[in-house]
Amino acid sequence: QVQLVESGGGLVQAGGSLRLSCAASTRTFSSYAMAWFRQAPGKEREFVAALSHSADSVKGRFTISRDNAKNTVYLQMNSLKPEDTAVYYCAAKSTYYSTSYLGYDYWGQGTQVTVSS
Repeated sequence: QVQLVESGGGLVQAGGSLRLSCAASTRTFSSYAMAWFRQAPGKEREFVAALSHSADSVKGRFTISRDNAKNTVYLQMNSLKPEDTAVYYCAAKSTYYSTSYLGYDYWGQGTQVTVSS
């Protein structure tokens, strides 16, 4: 069983930045594909970024990175917009990443990001 714990969410003004972190409780962290998803109220959970791919809506603004020595994946979010407001989740997949939320083995509890206009 892998536990994922996100942190770093909060309230920020449009144009601001936040960095989310996701710490994993596994010694085999490097073997997992990691991704970030988000879910806004009344909307489906949507893919945000994995190491080799990001959603068109965040390209050029969000950057994902991972530190296998710290069992942590990050999401640097710049130039935030009100439409980025959502609960952000990190997810781990034992096989190759996908942009669908289906098939991910483990999920964090989520962290709220609110961008004010």
